[in-house]
Amino acid sequence: MNRSSLRRIAAPGVAAIALATALSACGAANENASSGSDSSAEGDSSLSGELAGAGASSQERAQEAWSTAFQAANSGATVTYDPVGSGDGRTQFIEGGVAFAGSDAYLDDDEKELSGAKERCEGQDPIEVPAYVSPIAIVFNLEGVDELNLDAKTTAEIFDGKITTWNDPAIADLNPDAELPDERITPVHRSDDSGTTENFTDWLNQAGDGAWSYDADGVWPAKGGEAAEGTSGVISAVTNGTGTIGYADESQAGDLAIAKVKVGEEFVEATPEAGAKVIEESERVSGRPDVDMAFEINRTTTAADTYPVVLVSYLIACQTYSDQAQADLVKGYLSYIVSDEGQKAAADNAGAAALSSSVAEEAQAIVEKISAGS
Repeated sequence: MNRSSLRRIAAPGVAAIALATALSACGAANENASSGSDSSAEGDSSLSGELAGAGASSQERAQEAWSTAFQAANSGATVTYDPVGSGDGRTQFIEGGVAFAGSDAYLDDDEKELSGAKERCEGQDPIEVPAYVSPIAIVFNLEGVDELNLDAKTTAEIFDGKITTWNDPAIADLNPDAELPDERITPVHRSDDSGTTENFTDWLNQAGDGAWSYDADGVWPAKGGEAAEGTSGVISAVTNGTGTIGYADESQAGDLAIAKVKVGEEFVEATPEAGAKVIEESERVSGRPDVDMAFEINRTTTAADTYPVVLVSYLIACQTYSDQAQADLVKGYLSYIVSDEGQKAAADNAGAAALSSSVAEEAQAIVEKISAGS
């Protein structure tokens, strides 16, 4: 991935009784491991205090489910998450404003993010583990058209303003059975620094057959179109417009129609299962520390039933915190997120694809390194 231009880059009933029991045991185990206090396996967890995070708006629904379940099992804990966007979340973490960040793009040292996070973490490499995998849906609102096929080249030309009407021959060739109107296209993009934008533009750049002339970027690089803040802003703009098209985490697409994307010789739906398959074909970013699980996503795959317009949503934290209670909270909360229960909560409430067992086990081992400094 070429990231040289990156400038900054639920429900109360979530598995209620069983999950609360599991989390209680998990919290107790974390307390024992990190602070040495006794705690009965069947007793309540003693994790308490306030834990603040910020970042990717695509994580909002998952974070709601995670925090609800975690707080139910840890009545003395309060978890807040501000969905300000991946770029602002990373910035807040680096500046020490939040204990952890959620991001749909990994820390980038071209812009001194990785080194900045290391400085914030008192000279230790920051932890960066995946929270879940999710497809980025190309959502549209076009009267009389419920199904749409697109390829990367055509999508790039739409969002770059080179294709301006819905009945353009390039779209019509991909949709021979659709009655496409002679209506102006209104492409909608994010106005904030967004990991979803970076992943989307990375796909356009790598798979667009030269039609996209910009690098992958968390800040929208092209002129024109309509700008909207956050995932919810894009969904609202597409929903309330006519002839609109945008991109957003599939879990938040709601009732909007979603285009299929051409992969090889087939058109693939934006499903969590198809998105998760791409990770199996993707390599890890080279030169990263052993507590960093950043992935280089394979955008040009032609494998069957894969969907390459996907994001890996990460959790970013320090290995060491100066306060024992804060270290326990970060460790307990992140451990829950990458656990089987946490992954199921994200799948059930946010439509995310659960991490594979091997990826989840590696993430759990890394989170276990969190402790309090002397």
